[in-house]
Amino acid sequence: MYKVLVIVGPTAVGKSSFGIECAKAFNGEIISGDSVQIYKGLDIGSAKIKKEEMMGIAHHLIDIKDARETYNVKDFQDLARTVIEDISKRNKLPIIVGGTGLYVKACLYDYRFNDEEKEDDLYEELSNEDIYNILKEKDPLCLSKIHINNRRRLVRALNVLNKTGEKFSANIESQNHELLYDAKIIGLTMDRDKLYERINSRVDMMVNEGLVDEIKGLLEEGISFDDQAMQGIGYKEFRSYFEKGASLDKVLDEIKRNSRRFAKRQYTWFKNQMPVTWFATSELEKALSEVDRWINYKG
Repeated sequence: MYKVLVIVGPTAVGKSSFGIECAKAFNGEIISGDSVQIYKGLDIGSAKIKKEEMMGIAHHLIDIKDARETYNVKDFQDLARTVIEDISKRNKLPIIVGGTGLYVKACLYDYRFNDEEKEDDLYEELSNEDIYNILKEKDPLCLSKIHINNRRRLVRALNVLNKTGEKFSANIESQNHELLYDAKIIGLTMDRDKLYERINSRVDMMVNEGLVDEIKGLLEEGISFDDQAMQGIGYKEFRSYFEKGASLDKVLDEIKRNSRRFAKRQYTWFKNQMPVTWFATSELEKALSEVDRWINYKG
């Protein structure tokens, strides 16, 4: 059973830098668990790690998708498991640095998806928006994981609902299988007010680094706010700026508010869904020692 180190926690807490520290200490390579950093060109708004910040550590599942492509939890599961096997066979430690909780859980656990069903013809008279609105009424929770342009997933969710009477979201969340790996999950925390200050400062820094120009360039390349890649926090809020003339200050306030709310949801999700060992960011030496004990445990 391969060992896999996982580093989770809220946005802006410092997961990336700690992941690199662990990779240097334990001969590891990083696997990004982020659902936006997968896309080329979405760099600043996703807080994508810069090459010079990687400190020579290999990073995987970053910049491998075009911004027009869709990407979902099953895609991540398949890609991440392949990378874990490759890293492990080279006698290195796979380190998932995660933001998207469901992605991480689906990778680590025997987390099954129903076989894809070729039943799109049943709904050929329905637009994506029609199917989306049906699901919004009957199973709104599933839409947090399915973009309106991802017709295959929309149809699949509606098939599950119509054929079994079971909500697609319940079908996923009810699974509680065993870990496929010898996984150590480290969670990073910090004082809430300090974290919120870091989030606010990071948003301001993104603007100074050229976030507005980054998004303008994406739009000029034909990327749309309707594309899945642009649904992440830090991008979707700019729709009102470019299409309705909203002020930059208003957009930035919205990004900061959404980021703080997301951080709170991340804490709650990981505490309830996975066996995380938590450390304050002031206790990183203790966290490293915990990882060292796990790696060298002979039991």
